[in-house]
Formats: sequence, C-alpha cells, structure tokens
Amino acid sequence: MKKLFLIIGAPGSGKTTDAELIAKKHDDITHYSTGDMFRAEVASGSERGKLIDSYVSAGNLVPIDIVIETIVGAIKKAPTPVVVIDGYPRSGEQMTELDKYLANEKEVKLVNVIEVVVSEEVARDRVLGRARGADDNNEVFNNRMKVYTEPLAEIQAFYTAKQLLHKINGERTIEEIVDDMDNFIQNRIKIS
Repeated sequence: MKKLFLIIGAPGSGKTTDAELIAKKHDDITHYSTGDMFRAEVASGSERGKLIDSYVSAGNLVPIDIVIETIVGAIKKAPTPVVVIDGYPRSGEQMTELDKYLANEKEVKLVNVIEVVVSEEVARDRVLGRARGADDNNEVFNNRMKVYTEPLAEIQAFYTAKQLLHKINGERTIEEIVDDMDNFIQNRIKIS
C-alpha cells in the first residue's frame, strides 16, 4: 500500500522546495506536484492524457474526476512506497472528491496533510522578492493568496476532524523546516 502525504501552503511558503529536498534525502519517497502528474500523463500518450491535453491546451480546467484519477494513478505507479504531493487540495471540492475516492481505494492511504504556515507578509516578501517571472507581481500574488486562503478554513477543519492535519512553521530556515517536516514524515511512516 502506498502512503500518501499532502503538503499545502500559501504561495511562497516553500512547500515545493521542502517536498523536493525530503524526497532527495530518501530512496523510498517520491515527490509530485499536480502539474508534473498531468504532464506525465499527457506524455504517456494514454487516452486520459489525450483528454487532459484537450482541456489544458484550450485553457480550460481539467474536470475533477479526471484530476483525481490522474493523481491516484500516479501515486499507484510511483516507484516508492511513500508519495508526497505538494499544492493539493486547492479547493473544498478537490478535497472531498479525493476523500471519496480514497475511501474505496485499497492501494493508497492518506497518512497526513502537512500545512506549511507562513504569514501573508512573509509569503508576499518571498514571492515578490524572488520575482522570477511576469506573474510575480503584487496583483497576481494577491489573487493567488485569495485562491489559497478562501477554501483554507474548510480544508483545515475537514482534515483536523479526521486527525490528519499537521502544521509546520514555515518562517524558519529551510534546513529547520525540512528537518521538522522530514522527522514528522519518517515518524508517521513507521506508525502508519
């Protein structure tokens, strides 16, 4: 059975970097972002990949059932027993649909949802401070932050009720954050 960890956090929280560094440290952990999973599915030439491509290339959102099937399919095919996905779920709908799917899924177990907690001020400083592309501006940041924070209370309440939410302070050094998250994941792998 695959053990799944989801990492959520504001733009600029460092969740992707944290997950990548942890996966690099361990041979038994694979890290994915949802974008990576879609690209891999499209590249595979599968029927689902062609369907995803038809939505993405037209600039449309991929329907939730296809998103969930793609994510669970990628988890099952992962070369390791532990999978870490960052940036998912992004909405109440994504969360509830994944939960429904996993309720009947014997090969994948959601072990924990880790929230990397940073203030909006720290997130803004990090995103605008790195300003790598045209999308790294105040207006875009405000929109990304809104998209993240609007469903956050619902997501936190849902996973807290299931005793799956674990918060990590994302306002420390990258080493401290990664060590904290890695220790938590390693402990959860042992007991789950």
